[in-house]
Amino acid sequence: METSELLKKVRKIEIKTKGLSRNIFAGEYHSAFKGRGMAFSEVREYQPGDDIRTIDWKVTARLNHPYIKIFEEERELTIMLLVDVSASKVFGTQTQLKQDLVTEVAAVLAFSAIQNNDKIGVIFFSDQIEKFIPPKKGRSHVLRIIRELIDFEPEHKATDITEALQYFSNVIKKRATAFMISDFMDEGFEQAWRAAKNKHDLIALKVFDLRETELPNVGLLKMKDAESDNEVWVDTSSKKVRETYRKHWLKSEAYTENLFKKTGTDYARLRTDLSYVMPLMNLFKRREAGY
Repeated sequence: METSELLKKVRKIEIKTKGLSRNIFAGEYHSAFKGRGMAFSEVREYQPGDDIRTIDWKVTARLNHPYIKIFEEERELTIMLLVDVSASKVFGTQTQLKQDLVTEVAAVLAFSAIQNNDKIGVIFFSDQIEKFIPPKKGRSHVLRIIRELIDFEPEHKATDITEALQYFSNVIKKRATAFMISDFMDEGFEQAWRAAKNKHDLIALKVFDLRETELPNVGLLKMKDAESDNEVWVDTSSKKVRETYRKHWLKSEAYTENLFKKTGTDYARLRTDLSYVMPLMNLFKRREAGY
């Protein structure tokens, strides 16, 4: 993509998503992603009514007078976006491609993070790790992320969620809040999901297109698997063919939904022809209610 065209796209997404982050998501994001740890701040003299469990015995012994430790909530978080860039991202039959939806959602989360003084990083993955952008703060960092989201060309087409999760846990040592943004067209990643969920706060954003859920009755239709490049003619006038297609979708949907429920994973489903604002708002509010 030419530089001028890319910059226009980046600016357009910045204006829209930064506004959403500031005006709609700001309060919900802050409430939904509270700092969970307590960091030591200072010591002060013991006062009647203070919890004796907070007494700093070393300082007390040195000064020959009781002192207690004061703690503050650790507000700063590390937010990671695990973005699926496999070939299925270019699918879309309604108002936009899955790739466009992923870009906007990722940008909203990135701007929400930096407005909340959190660090934001990204892992682009297909069936391999395509690119890692270490977590940082600042507008210029977010704009770099948006440029990559728009213009990044992966080297591989397939999907391997297990590989992405294992890399994420290896490269991010401290506990982080991570959004995996994917269509989850993969299977067999339950063990890796559980392992990552035990170490990090893992959230799933499942992106899909209406046409992936069912076939229209339009006669012979040439279909191509973006990840394998296989092409096949499908007789969509056949009720059996349409039912088989539907069952395949429902099987995939059941696998991910059961996994998320069993592992206590917060998740939202985002459809290419519908606004992502309410699904994200509802996700944030559910998390806030759970605290």
